[in-house]
Amino acid sequence: MTYRMNPGLFVSCPVREVGRATACAILTISLALGCTTASSRAAEPSVLRVPAAAGPVAVAVESTQIAAGSADDWELVEIGGQTRVAAQLAPRVAADGTVAGVGSLVLAVIPPTAASPNSRHFRLQRRTATDVTGATVFKLIELDHATLKVVERDKPVLAYNYGTIVNRLVPETDRRRARACYVHPLWGLDGEVLTDDFPRDHYHHHGVFWAWPHVVVAGQEYDLWTNAGIEQRFVRWLHQETGSVAAVLGVENGWFIGQRRVATERVWMRAFPAGGSERTLDLEIYLVPLVPLSLQGVGGKSYGGLTVRFAVKRADDTVITSPVGTTREDLLETPLAWADLTSRFAGAPGRSGGAIFIHPRHPNFPPTWLTRHYGPLCIGWPGVDARQYEPGQPHRLPYRIWIHAGDRTEEQLRTAYADFTAAVNAQWNDASRPDAAGK
Repeated sequence: MTYRMNPGLFVSCPVREVGRATACAILTISLALGCTTASSRAAEPSVLRVPAAAGPVAVAVESTQIAAGSADDWELVEIGGQTRVAAQLAPRVAADGTVAGVGSLVLAVIPPTAASPNSRHFRLQRRTATDVTGATVFKLIELDHATLKVVERDKPVLAYNYGTIVNRLVPETDRRRARACYVHPLWGLDGEVLTDDFPRDHYHHHGVFWAWPHVVVAGQEYDLWTNAGIEQRFVRWLHQETGSVAAVLGVENGWFIGQRRVATERVWMRAFPAGGSERTLDLEIYLVPLVPLSLQGVGGKSYGGLTVRFAVKRADDTVITSPVGTTREDLLETPLAWADLTSRFAGAPGRSGGAIFIHPRHPNFPPTWLTRHYGPLCIGWPGVDARQYEPGQPHRLPYRIWIHAGDRTEEQLRTAYADFTAAVNAQWNDASRPDAAGK
């Protein structure tokens, strides 16, 4: 497992993969990484209860008893069943998006079972099964000192642009010529690029991004959506990790008006391995105002928040599906728990796409959306009415981006969202009372 954490700027070699000996050396200096004691690492959490699901369940469950970054391989073993899956211990995230001082996030992908219990129970232990791999499947590649690329077994997954990206085809006088702190490309299962950057119809759209058109500070309005007077800038890496279960990135950015930082933005991404024709990417955005400010989306449309701009070839090839059904009409200010866009993308042998799933505990759940068949899926939070936010108060915005090859029916998408909610509701229970789950 590659495990690196640095409160300052991260300086790296072109390809970062450390072996077991290096990982052990890193763990030896755990006090520098904020890890817990050896006795705390040796403690085991209780039984993990996972609600039944029809598909694979990609979990990220907090444990305060075992520290992140252990060089030993771990596994989840089903109690009363045959399932054993690799587990990875990533850092816990504090309420403000920083790395928590103790504990870990236990990451695993639990396959479905032919049986139909109400829930399944697993114990976390050091890996003993020879058929459960603990080998790192991801790697991180630094590109041009501005972009970090995530790769799984030599197949591209995503690129996070922490540095400034400039498109010289955009006029120099256009403030939309440069941007930073966003994901692009986001790749599909067949290596096709799903997202667009600097599209000619909307230069300011950029892959997977989060921005607000109305930001008011001290009575003055700014536009983070198009970088009008305010912009996002990279501050530092919080964490970079690759393992057998996921690639994990944590980054801190700032919202800057000139040289003044008015808000801190911390972002965590967890990319899980591709499984057949699907891939899971969890995304958490933590906003912490440093001064009183208000946020507002655009009236009548509601964009302002997380947006994915898909690189569709033809709008009339695009199908958008949501809990209100499949439609070829755009949705405006529509409250949704999820929405999917499927179309044809350059480089793919057939149709493909992706869905955004809203975490059930997202603020103001379900938020309103704007969907466009030419490419954007826009989540509107806090919505079209301005809301004031006080300094120092963190706000967590959690999502899952679910990538798939081929078309997906409304029923299949509802099932995939149900698998997500099963992951969200996984929890530890008293080891002596596994049947007490949820009580």
